[in-house]
Amino acid sequence: MNEQTAIAAQETAPVPQGGPYAWYAVSVLILAYAFSFIDRQALTLMVDPIRASLHITDTQLSLLHGFAFALFYTVMGIPIGRMVDQKRRTWIIATGIVVWSVMTALCGLARNFTHMFLARIGVGVGEAALSPGAYSLIGDYFPPDQRTQALSLYIGAAHVGVGLATMIGGTLIAAMPVVVLPHVGHLEPWQSVFIAIGLPGVLVALLVLTLREPVRTGVKAGVQPHFREVLRHMGERRSTYFLIIFGYSLSGMMWNGSIAWLPTFFMRTFGWTTAEVGMKYGLTMMLAGTLGAITGGMIATALERRGHFDANIKIGLISLLVATPAGIFGALAGSPSAALAGIFVFLLGCAMPYGGAVAALYAITPNQMRGQVSAIYLFSLSFIGMGIGPTVVAFFTDHVFGNDAAIGSSLAMTMLISAPLSAVILWLSRRPYRSSLERVDF
Repeated sequence: MNEQTAIAAQETAPVPQGGPYAWYAVSVLILAYAFSFIDRQALTLMVDPIRASLHITDTQLSLLHGFAFALFYTVMGIPIGRMVDQKRRTWIIATGIVVWSVMTALCGLARNFTHMFLARIGVGVGEAALSPGAYSLIGDYFPPDQRTQALSLYIGAAHVGVGLATMIGGTLIAAMPVVVLPHVGHLEPWQSVFIAIGLPGVLVALLVLTLREPVRTGVKAGVQPHFREVLRHMGERRSTYFLIIFGYSLSGMMWNGSIAWLPTFFMRTFGWTTAEVGMKYGLTMMLAGTLGAITGGMIATALERRGHFDANIKIGLISLLVATPAGIFGALAGSPSAALAGIFVFLLGCAMPYGGAVAALYAITPNQMRGQVSAIYLFSLSFIGMGIGPTVVAFFTDHVFGNDAAIGSSLAMTMLISAPLSAVILWLSRRPYRSSLERVDF
């Protein structure tokens, strides 16, 4: 049995594209993605207690949030993407959920920076399985004219997850007592929070296992999903892939750098408690992110139906025009209400483009390569966005301004650097993208 036959043999009963079951499957994947961000982002609300317990700096904390997570998230993404192109995707996703859930719980047992760093690497390894598999499934659950909207809703779950992490974490850390466990010993409230939010993810993994695999669409005859073939395909369209991936990755640096530090910004600048941040900022994140994801998908779909070949790139430019000035205003605002209003619009803009980014890549990528192309895209997005973004903000705070209270200025500087670069690169990607669309033969 060759690879293509093996892939086909894994499919179950046909799933009508864009039908009720497809939307149900997306809702399950959205739940999984929201859980991934709850586990990933809970750390951002507990910056000060973690710093105090582990005796670390803002820069070290940023490494835990970004670099430790992104290190193996990016390294493991490509081999997992190859598995996505060949194996049953629901199994891959469910296994990843179990791994990241257990490793999140282990973050609660960390006693020093090294323990936490290793546990965060484990979270990244597990989460590397989710999006390549989810992108591939959604690409097959929906026809092209619904794909951007479905992907936007899925990716918008990141904001729901961050919001829930902030709300749940803020509530839990305010209510959680000091715990003493047999054979484990004394646990600070922040450690108990990691355990409490990590383990329920195993139930989500069981739910994912119930999903039916859709038939793979957009398959190019004679193409085998070897990584060298993927690199050859991308190399023939190098300008398109590089500019789109790099442009959106720079945009991701602004978003990831901000969400890593916004809870701390409100605490340090306006004296908010963790419970206040959880309710006010967490709810803002959920509402703005959901609205932005829906709006971005609708705008991109409308532009595409009106004949804009580059609709999935234009939505990235529109999002930067919305997010950047609002984010700078919010970061430098003198009152908490003005800051929260600016951040609301910033988060709404940040949520708009990423469904379009994936849809743009899928439009020029045969199905057998989409898992690996997704992994390469996520490699760049994670390395630049999660790996570098939070650390750039911390660098400005620690080494340029030299003042913990200057975190708002650090956020604004990061936006001023990343947003214009992203806009220029995305604009330059439009012409080669048209050329690549004209060469599509699958």
